Amino acid sequence: MPRPAEPTAAGRTVVERRARVDTQRQMELFHSRLKQRGLKSTAQRDDIARVFFEIGHHISAEQLYAEVKKINQHVGYATIYRTLRLLKECDLVSERHFDDDQARYEVVGERHHDHFICERCGKIIEFENESLERLQEAVARELNVTLTRHKMELYGLCSECLAQSR
Repeated sequence: MPRPAEPTAAGRTVVERRARVDTQRQMELFHSRLKQRGLKSTAQRDDIARVFFEIGHHISAEQLYAEVKKINQHVGYATIYRTLRLLKECDLVSERHFDDDQARYEVVGERHHDHFICERCGKIIEFENESLERLQEAVARELNVTLTRHKMELYGLCSECLAQSR
């Protein structure tokens, strides 16, 4: 079960796993956006999308394939990749490439967040930090530019890997 977001003293919120999205709502959005594109919902697309939305954390196509195979033996890798591409086109999924350059996918959220990636175990910790956001805005003002987007990735060892090192 995902841990709820926990505010900390410096305006940070740490989320080790994204709170579960409303799978039913995401599926309705998916069906609506398929219809807008003149595409039909299929059992395999629905199985893939539902499993993805229920997982609620960063996942590779290979991991998604393994999870979907548990409920639908007839789904192949090509269908996984096509459906992920379609979910991206529908603005329901974003693709991330961290240091290892393996594509990982996450549900598009309403709130911006950044990532800490453990270099030993691969754990991905999402976080929000208002101080960092204000600093980025100050840098943009100093440079006389307008920020349209950014991504921050911090790398190191998570607390569990640090504890194992001691």
